[in-house]
Amino acid sequence: MAWSHWWGASLSLACALLAPASAASETRDPESLLITGGRVWTADPDRPWAEALLTVGDKIAFVGDLDEAQPRAPAGARVVDATGGLVTPGWFDSHIHLLSGGMSLSQVQLRDAATKEEFVRRLRNVAAGRTPGQWIQGGDWDHTLWGGDLPTRDWIDAVTPDNPVWIGRLDGHMALANTAAFKAAGFDESAVAPPGGAIERDERGRPTGLLRDNAMALVGHAAPPASDTERLEALDAATDYLFARGVTSVYHVGSLNDLRLLRAAHTAGRLRLRVHAATQLSQWRRLAEEIERHGAGDEWLRAGALKGFVDGSLGSHTAAFLEPYDDKPTDRGLLVNSPQDLDAWTRGADAAGLQVAVHAIGDRAIRLQLDVFERVARANGPRDRRFRIEHAQHIAAEDLPRFAELGVIASMQPYHCIDDGRWALPLIGATRCETTYAFRGLIDAGARVALGSDWPVAPPTPLEGVYAAVTRRTLDDKNPGGWFPAQKISVGEALRGYTTEAAYAEFAEQEKGALKPGLLADVVIVDRDLFTAPQETIADARVRCTVVGGRVVYESPAAASGP
Repeated sequence: MAWSHWWGASLSLACALLAPASAASETRDPESLLITGGRVWTADPDRPWAEALLTVGDKIAFVGDLDEAQPRAPAGARVVDATGGLVTPGWFDSHIHLLSGGMSLSQVQLRDAATKEEFVRRLRNVAAGRTPGQWIQGGDWDHTLWGGDLPTRDWIDAVTPDNPVWIGRLDGHMALANTAAFKAAGFDESAVAPPGGAIERDERGRPTGLLRDNAMALVGHAAPPASDTERLEALDAATDYLFARGVTSVYHVGSLNDLRLLRAAHTAGRLRLRVHAATQLSQWRRLAEEIERHGAGDEWLRAGALKGFVDGSLGSHTAAFLEPYDDKPTDRGLLVNSPQDLDAWTRGADAAGLQVAVHAIGDRAIRLQLDVFERVARANGPRDRRFRIEHAQHIAAEDLPRFAELGVIASMQPYHCIDDGRWALPLIGATRCETTYAFRGLIDAGARVALGSDWPVAPPTPLEGVYAAVTRRTLDDKNPGGWFPAQKISVGEALRGYTTEAAYAEFAEQEKGALKPGLLADVVIVDRDLFTAPQETIADARVRCTVVGGRVVYESPAAASGP
């Protein structure tokens, strides 16, 4: 990078950090908390339940009976009354896009647009408030809500003639451009899709505006990136949004540029959420150099993980399967990267001591990456590497035991199960659905299962994730007994996926993930006991209080506390 470019970028970021949001500028100084009046689930197998919890500074000081906790509390300790609710370790989101999630809070919202007319109306309303030439981004649309017809630029060109529109499907593997965006990007309508991508065309061969996976770069390169100021505001917004949902730690899937921004925010005291930042697998050498220069980080921000891709998604028909899709007998999905590249990147990153996490959704993609992990571990020799497969949605039955055998962590998102379960069956059939979101099968096989959301693809709400993993009741309420219910898990198993298993998945089990003396004082209080409440009500539960590092960072109006 040229010195003038580096200096300009650094100055821009420094100026952005000088004016943090008021919430971000709060002191991080902790207080002593005595949490009582609820049932404390510790996630510690040696003592799973307790009556009270005491935090001093940023650490847990005592977990046990109330009559033992009270005399240990320092003078002036704040008493937090859980009012009959459940107290748990702070929740992790093991797969999240933190900055894009924060950006999505202020972008066009199409996730719940249930008709074509509503889809078009929302874009018309947004365009009416934009200046000509200003891009419209965001979206997260779901075509299954209006019957399955994929949107086209012809739907929206008339209502957005002066504004480039670039809006993604909720899974991030397909996006729609209008004609103005094609023009702004210099898109050649006769272009051939790059490997690992597809250009949707109508019966005349004309691009419809839909681009899949690697073809998305043909327009995405022209979309204006957010400024550092906008990204820092997104970080603040995302942090507050997550605190209200009980999330205290995240495994952020992003870029080296994201890591730069997060590192600067941390230095300026603006990082209030614990972040493990994963960057692109193909750039593993650059991450290794970054860590050599700046270190791996601390309990607030840590680097050392890399994220790659094998395939796309089921909803975009780009997940890679061993057999064709049931509704498209000539289609087995696609590979976003070649097996040779995945092998070389994984081998190099692992040899450098970095953690490798790879997106694989279809059974062919999952098997391919398990094979890569097996070869790399054999070649590089024994070490505590904790390979991860992100999503791990559609696993061939014979590959279930391989996760435990190879020590590969399944990083999964339960909400996707009750969402995809509305429409997955016609795409891949009943046999493959039996081991789709195979929480039970993986745990019974001895695998480690870490849970998250994939926000902004799905809501970053662990309570909804627990509900999904425990009930498997699809969002359309057409599966009240659970969608392929043999894969249900218990409340305790689901909560471990958001606590102890998630901590293990990021090498942090000695710091957090359980309520034990000496661990970080990250705590969540829920308004009901999830272990005894009717399972169908778990999604209705609400977070009363969130504590990070001994500080109350979120308190609902229902939370009760006193001196």
